[in-house]
Amino acid sequence: MFGLTKIRMLIDGDPGIDDIMAISYALKSEKVKLEGVTTVAGNTTIDNATKNALKILEIINGNEIPVARGTPKPILRELKTATDVHGEDGFGNLYLNPPKMKESDTHAVEFIIKTIMDNPKEIVLVSLGPLTNIAVALLIEPRLTGYVREMVIMGGAIKVRGNVTSEAEFNIFTDPEAAKLVFHSGMPITLVGLDVTMNTVLTPENLAVIEDADTSISLLIGQIIRHYMKFYKEIRGIDGCAMHDPLAVGVAIDKTLVKTEKAYVSVETKGELTLGKTVADLGSVDRRHPANMEVCLDVDSERFIQTFIDALKKR
Repeated sequence: MFGLTKIRMLIDGDPGIDDIMAISYALKSEKVKLEGVTTVAGNTTIDNATKNALKILEIINGNEIPVARGTPKPILRELKTATDVHGEDGFGNLYLNPPKMKESDTHAVEFIIKTIMDNPKEIVLVSLGPLTNIAVALLIEPRLTGYVREMVIMGGAIKVRGNVTSEAEFNIFTDPEAAKLVFHSGMPITLVGLDVTMNTVLTPENLAVIEDADTSISLLIGQIIRHYMKFYKEIRGIDGCAMHDPLAVGVAIDKTLVKTEKAYVSVETKGELTLGKTVADLGSVDRRHPANMEVCLDVDSERFIQTFIDALKKR
């Protein structure tokens, strides 16, 4: 579109089916300039996450976009992946041929720091996985808080139950210490949690529309989403799949998709039963702690789903 100022976006994620969907959406969106993808261990191993990021970019002609490999495990804890959801390869068990694209020689943490510091107030950092890379980057370069334009985090569960334990969402649970550090860093944060992502469901009918576009990406996305939907049907009893990571990209593009509330949010790192819980002071009951982020509590899911479908149908 003529005269459109694109959002300069850096995605940090753990691809993962919904990360692959989100990266595809960002690259296909006419409103985004994707500056790079950094990978972190979470949904799958760091090797799989990095290969998957390279592969999806290669398939949708994003060969010029750098992919930087990041941290292979949480800061203090052992990695527990989600192969039951995303497949052993993180790509819905498609076991595609290795990518021809090569990853960057730069470590993800260094890539994040350099990209943000070289472009003050220009980069929207979108986190789709555990916050390990971001936390390490902040420890090395605390000035990131004043240089990043905004950070959008897919993670947490404020008013709803978790999806890995009764209290915790997967990304925060996987590295709660990293999440707590990032939450309290002073970065301008929007939290896109299960409160809105579990209410944003791609249905089999929606998927049929994408597949009918008959593009290289629509057909591939169809295959991996069917794997994802099988999990949701069998385990969650949902006819479709939640759009966790794609919605975070959607919110980074268009804040009018959601209703938010400013709140002080922290992360439980010691609880035996509540590890990884995002504890939010909605309504500012505890006046000792000022709000540290915008929390998404409601979403126009139908409008988002349509924008996602429209993007993926493009040739």
